[in-house]
Amino acid sequence: MKTGIDLNKKQTIVRKYLLGLLMFCGFSWQVRGAVVDTLWIHSEGMDKEIQTVVISPGEGKATTPVIYLLHGHGGNAKSWVDDVKPDLPELADLYGICLVCPDAQNSWYWDSPRDSSSRYETFVSEELIRYVEARYPVVKECKGRAITGYSMGGHGAMWIALRHTSVFGAAGSICGGVDLRPFPDNWNLKEHLGEENKHREIWEKHTVINQVDRLKNGDLALIFDCGYDDFFFEVNNDFHEKLLKYKIDHDFIVRPGAHTNDYCRKSIDYQLLFFKKYFDKNKNK
Repeated sequence: MKTGIDLNKKQTIVRKYLLGLLMFCGFSWQVRGAVVDTLWIHSEGMDKEIQTVVISPGEGKATTPVIYLLHGHGGNAKSWVDDVKPDLPELADLYGICLVCPDAQNSWYWDSPRDSSSRYETFVSEELIRYVEARYPVVKECKGRAITGYSMGGHGAMWIALRHTSVFGAAGSICGGVDLRPFPDNWNLKEHLGEENKHREIWEKHTVINQVDRLKNGDLALIFDCGYDDFFFEVNNDFHEKLLKYKIDHDFIVRPGAHTNDYCRKSIDYQLLFFKKYFDKNKNK
């Protein structure tokens, strides 16, 4: 009987030791893991502070590539981490990639032709990159930069990348509004471009699909996807067809699904892997 009591005590001690060890290991992993910074970055062009979330890999990582990750309409700098993909820090650490998530209000990432205080194309393609590269150990060449986003952010990523191929080496879009002309009365678009029937030329110039003729094959590694039930499915399919017409290589993925965070949550896994492979392929070039 005494031996049994001693054995139970020993087992209890072992369990407490293992529990303590696990707790210690968990704490250590958090210390060594990705770092999430919430910053306020001054935009000279807009003369205001822009909230930005930067997720950088943990200690011991060498100079890393960077992905600029743009939120959708109604979102903000924290939308990706808080609402869409809470495990982004773990993925940043796993792939050794820095992720940058700026707030862009409902700007559609244009330099608005009607509102000089809304210059988010310039902010993302110039000011934000300059800030990040001055403070984080990231690759400072286009082969180490990618940009993607969800919905409005997908539009913004393609809009910016197609117009700045010397800045970004790869670009993506998830359920992106790559042609907004079929939706003239939605999502604050008139505030930025004016009414479509009165300002048709402006709408034509500010449409992603109309930027394809800027591209030469190989300018960008491209990936985009959209669910069959998404209201942006047809315009994404049209974008795919136009890229084929211009002989621009790209990955276009279609799956069952609608315009939801759940669809986006699954899609970003494919895109992060796509960008990781792109970065690895071009690392020593």
